[in-house]
Amino acid sequence: MKTDPLGDWRRTHYSIEILPRLDGNEVIVFGWVQDIRDLGGIRFLILQDREGSVQVTVPRKVISEQIAEKAEAIQRQYSIGVKGTVKRTEMTPRKVEIIPKEIRILGVAQHPLPLDVTGRTPAKIDVRLDARALDLCQQENRAVFKIQHATLRATRDFLSEKGFLEVHTPRIIATATEGGAALFPVEYFENKAFLAQSPQLYKEELVLGLEKVFEIGPFFRAEESHTRRHISEFISVDIEQAFASAEDVMRVLEHLVHHVCKNVKEKCKGELEILKHDFEVPKLPFKRLTYDEILQELKNEKVEAPWGEDIPTPALRTLGKFHHYFYFITDWPTTARAFYIKTKSDNPKLTEGFDLMWHWIELASGGTRVPTKDLLIERLKECELNPKSFRHHLKTFDYGMPPHAGWAIGLERLTMMLTGRKNIREVVLFPRDRFRLTP
Repeated sequence: MKTDPLGDWRRTHYSIEILPRLDGNEVIVFGWVQDIRDLGGIRFLILQDREGSVQVTVPRKVISEQIAEKAEAIQRQYSIGVKGTVKRTEMTPRKVEIIPKEIRILGVAQHPLPLDVTGRTPAKIDVRLDARALDLCQQENRAVFKIQHATLRATRDFLSEKGFLEVHTPRIIATATEGGAALFPVEYFENKAFLAQSPQLYKEELVLGLEKVFEIGPFFRAEESHTRRHISEFISVDIEQAFASAEDVMRVLEHLVHHVCKNVKEKCKGELEILKHDFEVPKLPFKRLTYDEILQELKNEKVEAPWGEDIPTPALRTLGKFHHYFYFITDWPTTARAFYIKTKSDNPKLTEGFDLMWHWIELASGGTRVPTKDLLIERLKECELNPKSFRHHLKTFDYGMPPHAGWAIGLERLTMMLTGRKNIREVVLFPRDRFRLTP
């Protein structure tokens, strides 16, 4: 089918702005045909754009033959432009419709479509991801990413107001940040390189001159786990703060989460309604439980979790039954934390590390960092890592490294909490995991 040129048409209103008070006004709207209903003498096109939908009513006896023929040719998911008159009506849910004076077909869709764009026939997640661009046209998915956008905006505003500077660290690195596990190797001219797992060492170095920094960006882990909460490319929100301890940055984290939840509740009411999801703005401060207290709770429930290791998923699910919202797990064993987390001065078997939990899902991890070069070399050796591989980072401790602390929170897991989605792939535009590299 031949398409029409855009020409000099430009949008005057989004669908949500077409209101009864515009009765009699001429408007230009653009979007995609979500649904079509034909009653013989009258044809209804449900035009969907980024903000919602509006009905275009085509009464064959009233409009020109040319417009009627073009309306007949239109199928679902065609992108079109409509110039027409707004009419107040009691026959639509929003009490308004558009009577077209001209229709331009701007893009055609090949049928059958891989997904039902009306949403009446649900599709499995893999089918949706194979046709992700089309899947993202549905209003529920648009709502998810509008909430994610609001989350990012609120995060940047909050951290900036707290004096943190936004930075961008390398994604191609020579040394494993987390000790060599779950790395993606890349060809880098004649050298061996990897995709960054986190900005950890760089953000620590940046507190020397910038004191308080944050970064929001993609990082990569070769996750063997194929679960509803693991992906290989993810967005991490990181901070690092000089002259601070774990408790200082925990307060930043809980206040940030409170701010984001409050912001989303206030500014995304329509999106939350579309998703049929609600949540309470958490009260401050968040509950703090030590690792030992958590293990005792599990023991009381007759759930075994070996001391000194990460808490296994079945045990975390048990915790979620009686911790229904946000809480910190503190004082992690040294054997369960990364080499850069500081051990407690009164008990070297424990660290000043913490996790922020929501129900049974880990949202964030952080802690006080190892403060001196000698201690960091010692920790590297304990973790069976070669200090020579970290010589560039170790050198920065010769320049007056201050005591510092920080954390990282996974944007996708936070978005799951805010939107009620159960699979992390639903809150990623084009997810990457062990079995998916396309589209």
